[in-house]
Amino acid sequence: MAKLSALIFLIIPAVVVVQYMIWTIISNTACTATKFTTSPKFPAILIFGDSTVDDGNNNYIRTLFKSNHRPYGRDFPDHIPTGRFSNGKLVSDFIASVLRIKETIVPPFLDPNLSDEELCTGVSFASAGSGYDNLTTVATGAISMFKQIEYFKKYLVRLKGIVGEADAKKIVNGALYLLSAGTNDFIFNFYDLPRRRLQFNISGYHEFLQNRIQIFIEDLYNLGCRKMCIAGLPPIGCLPIQMTARFENRRDRKCLEDENLDAENYNQKLMRKGFFPFYSWALAWANQEARNRAHGPTKKKSLQPNPRAILKEGMHQPGSSSSNVRPSSTYLYMPTRSEDEPLIL
Repeated sequence: MAKLSALIFLIIPAVVVVQYMIWTIISNTACTATKFTTSPKFPAILIFGDSTVDDGNNNYIRTLFKSNHRPYGRDFPDHIPTGRFSNGKLVSDFIASVLRIKETIVPPFLDPNLSDEELCTGVSFASAGSGYDNLTTVATGAISMFKQIEYFKKYLVRLKGIVGEADAKKIVNGALYLLSAGTNDFIFNFYDLPRRRLQFNISGYHEFLQNRIQIFIEDLYNLGCRKMCIAGLPPIGCLPIQMTARFENRRDRKCLEDENLDAENYNQKLMRKGFFPFYSWALAWANQEARNRAHGPTKKKSLQPNPRAILKEGMHQPGSSSSNVRPSSTYLYMPTRSEDEPLIL
């Protein structure tokens, strides 16, 4: 195993509540300047994962998992869908702008018009529908996590051609790496399409995925990664697609506590793996905050985890057929209220 002692980890759950949590963390580190008046703490941001951090790579591949159509992007200028699974910015975009790495948003690596300047300060390799388990992308047609590393290697070649090998090494070593994946693995391989249940019980599948994460981290480390933020699992049982799949009667739909418990156990195991020495409090805090929002905390405005709020027919249509929506302010998984406004709880 590669020596990982120099690698810095933050662990966060991959749900929209992360926007609020990360905003709080960044605020506490005095990084909230609105203009690029000082040098950023990181020279670049490099992102790997699924739809939570896909800035548009799926626009350029053959997959049903696309968001380059309405209602996505409704709060961007000119209301143009960008390929983000959001009405506006993603968590990764907020992080990049608040840390002064990017002025606005993070570009997708597969964008054929990606400029040298944008490439030098970072890109997203993420792909909606991806996961650590190779079976996940067989089902979704997304870019696998390990294929994303192959794209990262191509990124390194281009970066060296732009700034030279010495400066490229500085950028790669100093960059902030974000990883956000795992939810699709459980949905497509264990819950809704239970292919891995033939091999593993839930605990065994946890271990299988976390061993895959270990390999992924080692690969990134060997390529120069030294600072990383890894997302744990959200309360999967509160995802509209899961409630829709479990309950035929719409009136009976509610969060699936067995799947939420699986996610909590997974996150705790992830913390105990030994390569996450810092910020253990962040995972538990934000995961609970997500569940509070799903159940409607008494002291805050309740946003119901109603799958019909996103799709009147549920959440089984990931592509362009998913345009049948209700107002975004009525449901839990509302990425932003406006293109430049973080979600305030």
